[in-house]
Amino acid sequence: MADILGAELLKPDEVGPGTLSEYDLIGFGSGIYFSKHHRALFTLVDKLPLSENRKAFIFSTRGIGPVGFYHRPLRKRLLSKGYKIVGEFSCRGFDTVGLYRLIGGQNKGRPNEKDIGDAENFAANVGGIS
Repeated sequence: MADILGAELLKPDEVGPGTLSEYDLIGFGSGIYFSKHHRALFTLVDKLPLSENRKAFIFSTRGIGPVGFYHRPLRKRLLSKGYKIVGEFSCRGFDTVGLYRLIGGQNKGRPNEKDIGDAENFAANVGGIS
């Protein structure tokens, strides 16, 4: 997604609260850990100043389950900070949590080429690139 958008890719601990004010569109994402995004994203969002309709999108890789369920906590937190969510993307990812570890995991080989293509198409659409 970063390549398609011509975006800088930063880890949450590399972002200061004022850093994001330079950007028109901000993506927030990670793998899903125990039903939600990585805790470092929540720590970052909690430190962000209120925004006036700054555009954001959410993305993730996940084992199973509906994407809306997993994105809801981060979406709610971003909305409370004044961000306008312009899109969400998720695809399956390799998962070894719980019983899946005993069988060698699930979703082996994911994200795959199709998933990457879908992510690139999402990025082009959310970024207004055609």
